[in-house]
Amino acid sequence: MLTHDALGVPQQIQARGSLGFFGNFLPVAYINVFAGIGWAAVTVILGGKAFAELTHLPFWLCAGALTAIQLVVAIYGYNMINYLQKILTYVLTPLFLLITVVAVVRGGRLFHADSHASGYIGSTGGWITFGGWFLSFLVAWAPFASDYSRYLPDTPEVVTRTAWYTGLGNFVTICWLGILGVVVGGSATSSDSITALHELAGPFAIPALIAVGLSALAQNFLNVYGGAISVQTLKVPVSRSQAVTVICLLAYAISLWGASGTEDKFKVFLNLTAYFIAPFAAVLLFDFYLGGRSDPSRVDELYDRRRVLGWGFVAWVGGVAASVPFWQSSFYTGPFSKAYPGAGDLSMFVAAGAGTVLYLLTYRLKPLWVRDGATSPGTHAHNPTALTES
Repeated sequence: MLTHDALGVPQQIQARGSLGFFGNFLPVAYINVFAGIGWAAVTVILGGKAFAELTHLPFWLCAGALTAIQLVVAIYGYNMINYLQKILTYVLTPLFLLITVVAVVRGGRLFHADSHASGYIGSTGGWITFGGWFLSFLVAWAPFASDYSRYLPDTPEVVTRTAWYTGLGNFVTICWLGILGVVVGGSATSSDSITALHELAGPFAIPALIAVGLSALAQNFLNVYGGAISVQTLKVPVSRSQAVTVICLLAYAISLWGASGTEDKFKVFLNLTAYFIAPFAAVLLFDFYLGGRSDPSRVDELYDRRRVLGWGFVAWVGGVAASVPFWQSSFYTGPFSKAYPGAGDLSMFVAAGAGTVLYLLTYRLKPLWVRDGATSPGTHAHNPTALTES
């Protein structure tokens, strides 16, 4: 996030530096917009099921109500999102603390592998895959980095506090709620996460379900708003309000389809997200620290349409391609994963590593494709509002 704070631009625009102005369109379209819609749908499913379990109303109605609320808030934008997030922080923290205590006291337990079971191939691959899923969750949020913090004052104190608050916030919540999920799942008799939570919470089911429902809103304010900014980065001639509306409608439609068999469909989505985002994030980080992208005087290059395609695009595509033999998913399993299933899902790590190597081999070369013609004026560099609409 700090790389984008230093330049004052969102990641969707900073990526033009290494991938090129138009080379950046494909990864932004796939990674950012796809991730925004996908995460919005996943979160609507969980929140909608929680409120349906709580109110006994049909899922489609609860999911529709959540979608409508997030649509209105995302249209109002940055200030409204920050205001509601502050309130939800104070509401959700004690609720999830309550869920944690209840889960432990009422008999939650951890999973235990049966080493004598048929087909057991060791625990190493499982831990690699498990760690990859958590990492992919964090990486999936990376495209929305600094959509909000870039508006903060550019002072050493703010930069330091932003880094620590973001880092610790991610680390603590991922560890805490990840472990809680295992504790709840370990004692569940249902494959549906919301039903399992309801069963385990018992007399405390009402606050537990409220927590899940409200947390769905907290996440989706960011998913929808960030996805809308990504649509505008693609130069699609729509306003942010229009983009928000389309994203919400698509997410709602997908949530109706994904309400059954959610776990398997979520795994596929998480895998597809991680495979493509990992090399993208690697290229951007190395470009900032090694490729000179940290120089604020080069921000105008990000708006130069003559820079059609950069070598970073090749590194990104190469990283994704290198990971294909290692894919391990219900929709496709690569030859390496078939031959060595005990290794776990190494795809994301291979994608990031291959993307890094390709970037290091090419970042000193001249841009891959630069065309003649007038450059777009770099008048957006110090205008946050214009950047949001760019």
